[in-house]
Amino acid sequence: MAGSRIDSPTHSTWTDRQKACQMSTLFILHPVFFSPSKTKIYRNPQPTLALSLRSSNMGDHEEDDRDGGEQGCCPNAPKLPIQGKRNILITSALPYVNNVPHLGNIIGCVLSADVFARYCRLRGYNAIYICGTDEYGTATETKALEENCTPQQICDKYHAIHKEVYNWFNISFDEFGRTSTPQQTDICQAIFKKLMEDNWLSESMIQQFYCETCSRFLADRLVEGTCPFPNCNNDSARGDQCDKCCQLLNPTELKDPRCKVCRKTPQIRDTNHLFLELPMLKDKLEEYINNMSVAGSWSQNAIQTTYSWLKGGLKPRCITRDLKWGVPVPHEKFKDKVFYVWFDAPIGYVSITSCYTLDWEKWWKNPENVELYQFMGKDNVPFHTVMFPSTLIGTGENWTLMKSISVTEYLNYETGKFSKSRGIGVFGNDVKDTNIPPEVWRYYLLTNRPEVSDTLFTWVDLQAKLNTELLNNLGNFINRVLSFIAKPPGLGYGSIIPDAQGVESHLLTKSLAEKVGDYVEQYVEAMEKVKLKQALKIGMSISSEGNAYLQESQFWKLYKENQASCSAVMRTSVGLVYLLACLLEPFMPSFSLK
Repeated sequence: MAGSRIDSPTHSTWTDRQKACQMSTLFILHPVFFSPSKTKIYRNPQPTLALSLRSSNMGDHEEDDRDGGEQGCCPNAPKLPIQGKRNILITSALPYVNNVPHLGNIIGCVLSADVFARYCRLRGYNAIYICGTDEYGTATETKALEENCTPQQICDKYHAIHKEVYNWFNISFDEFGRTSTPQQTDICQAIFKKLMEDNWLSESMIQQFYCETCSRFLADRLVEGTCPFPNCNNDSARGDQCDKCCQLLNPTELKDPRCKVCRKTPQIRDTNHLFLELPMLKDKLEEYINNMSVAGSWSQNAIQTTYSWLKGGLKPRCITRDLKWGVPVPHEKFKDKVFYVWFDAPIGYVSITSCYTLDWEKWWKNPENVELYQFMGKDNVPFHTVMFPSTLIGTGENWTLMKSISVTEYLNYETGKFSKSRGIGVFGNDVKDTNIPPEVWRYYLLTNRPEVSDTLFTWVDLQAKLNTELLNNLGNFINRVLSFIAKPPGLGYGSIIPDAQGVESHLLTKSLAEKVGDYVEQYVEAMEKVKLKQALKIGMSISSEGNAYLQESQFWKLYKENQASCSAVMRTSVGLVYLLACLLEPFMPSFSLK
């Protein structure tokens, strides 16, 4: 039997479900899967392979010239949909550019989408992952006032910070852009003109808060007060939304309103604005929601939020604001206004894709061949299941509407919520100072992903999970296998993976293969349904089976008493290490490479 090196698992491709489900059998029961001969282990399997809380090796990763990408993820030529292949367009909610992202932001959006994007690439799907910073609107103007600079300077500063944070977390964007671009203006205004032409817009005089102290109309986010909804009464609700009960608001609905800048009570004045007529789009929107929420297996929290919002009754939604920093409204009567951020921000997915490829319409106007998967926190649901689809439907064009939405609840910090404004929590630019590698952070956040209910970050839990799961389970299994093989002949195998004859008749190995085969099938099913936390748990269960297999085989005794059986156990175990590298690559990519 001849030998060859074990390829890095990131170069493996799962071409179909059947092959994915058969991987474990190939790895475990067929020694020729590795190569027709003895295979050399080239890396030094010393204790660094057993994960350490402070192991810098685990966090090493190469950066390429593209935003947040890894080598090989983003070829020079942009990817376009391919006829006959599964084409998947992945987005994560565009983070506001007015602050540093905290761990709750990272797990709720970019990290979750990254795991799914990496999985899709491993499966051989033609997938791209699009994200960027949301740069227009009140939040940016407010931050500029705080830091005594221009909105553009704020955007440039915090876009660079976001990009650096996501690079450190090894997020494999195909394009990480921004919304303050000419492309955003062009596409946003084109969509507006279509809506205007097709009579989906109306104008109306509304009452809006005006701060005499600041001499300006106050955008929604510049108004704070008490939430008007029963059983909530959050006294820090914003004029556009209450973060506590997730209800969308109008500023004039707030109790005890105050200007966020000067804290004075504002006055109500009349101002003319444009509205998207959501009630007129209701039938088309509900048809889309009813069909796609089932076909796309929407997460339950997304379904509940969407239908709760519909049940409350669709109302015309204002799409313009009295601001300067934003996409200008291309209408003579409203030329001194800009588009409201809820209207223009989701269009950022499209404009950032247009920065990735001039053929962006092949992704965004191709629903027959492209599946759109979107990732976000629960506070963003109505904008993506009601507002944005209504906007695209209203144009009458053949847009790629969202197929699947994955929504997280809140990740809380110790005894309360993460808060950018109050500086509570762990922020992306601070994690490097902990000397804990990015792969460890990725693992902990994903095991703690708030998929169905809020979860809690605590430092004690972080250390406990690293010790019991990464070190004692995964690290222990890998280290035992590779360290034993690396021992010199007479004590081990001299870093040569041994041949194994008749492994199909080895009862303990056959039993392991059956269990792992079931696990792999469950893993694929979970990942296809974007149950990331469940899939990671399954992967770690395979590692636990590996530890139990080693213990039950008593390989250290077999080495002296039954070399053939020991060779079968060790070759099988190396195969299991390789399988784990493949399954865990979406979650801990740098670790899998090593």
